Amino acid sequence: MNSSRPTVIVGAGFVGLFTALHLRHQQDLRSIILIDPQERFVFKPMLYELLTSELSEDVVCPTYKELLQGSDINFVQDKVVAINLQEKRLKLASGSDYIYDHLVLAVGSIQGYLGTEGAQKNAFAFRTQENAIALESQLRECLQRASQTDDETQRRSLLTFAVVGAGPTGVEMAATLADLLPDWYAQLGGDIRQIRIVLINHGKTILAGDVNAGLQEEALHAFRTRTIPVELILGVGVKAVAQDHLEYQPANSTEIKTLLTQTTIWTAGTAVNPLIQNLKSQIPADHLDKHGLPLVTSTLQLLDFPEVFAAGDCADVQPQPLPALAQVAYQQGASEHCPQFDCPC
Repeated sequence: MNSSRPTVIVGAGFVGLFTALHLRHQQDLRSIILIDPQERFVFKPMLYELLTSELSEDVVCPTYKELLQGSDINFVQDKVVAINLQEKRLKLASGSDYIYDHLVLAVGSIQGYLGTEGAQKNAFAFRTQENAIALESQLRECLQRASQTDDETQRRSLLTFAVVGAGPTGVEMAATLADLLPDWYAQLGGDIRQIRIVLINHGKTILAGDVNAGLQEEALHAFRTRTIPVELILGVGVKAVAQDHLEYQPANSTEIKTLLTQTTIWTAGTAVNPLIQNLKSQIPADHLDKHGLPLVTSTLQLLDFPEVFAAGDCADVQPQPLPALAQVAYQQGASEHCPQFDCPC
């Protein structure tokens, strides 16, 4: 066990990484430990460029070793499995543990599937480097198989690509596929007019309730004018996802409809990170929001544990929640240099 009392940052996404770098930039000389199970940082807004091969892996997903070089920040590639807020102690999957002076929770959210049957097993998420690599492999395999089969039903299934969720990620994914897939399929000698890209959403509009809602008309125009127009199925609930189809139900209807597709990309919904879920027993119920996220002050501190900071997708900032955007995460990382870091608790 470490006997020192470092500042420990759990999660090295935008919030965690920039918190660590900002503290060092402010010449905070105390030990900073940054913990994440991954070797590489993922610049999520650029994952599409990794999918399309416009940018290399090293650009989109640089290693933490490279990013932190010369910073004197101690990066630990490990997973935090338990936190004891009273004892100021956290335990790692490797068996190591740390007693911290200050703690920053920046683990983000995880992909949520809204309880949809088969979605977690059969749909493709798009949040990590591994997700992007797996999706590219799937897309290329489907196009290759479609170019070689004489079975019309099989070809239709292989050339239909469904995106579930019409938030910013889903909209950008659909538009990216509309640009990418015709080019890939044409190189195989296929008829690009047979490709279908279908965007499916529970709400009746795209980008509803999002900070980008004002771009709805521009997005719809972009969908219509693509080489392969993006089809919209709105106001439906996806009930099940299988390897070769998905089932959906229109609102106010008992009819279950089937879309033949061997590629379902899931961008709908998030879920609370299990590490944050496990803190619920240590935080008063009225200091959690309806999703189980801890409420934090405008300085991003837990109400009952001011030495603990939380930001990004794993906290509910009071009195005004903030959108889950990279720009906000960056600003939160910089703001986690509050007066409390300048004095012992």
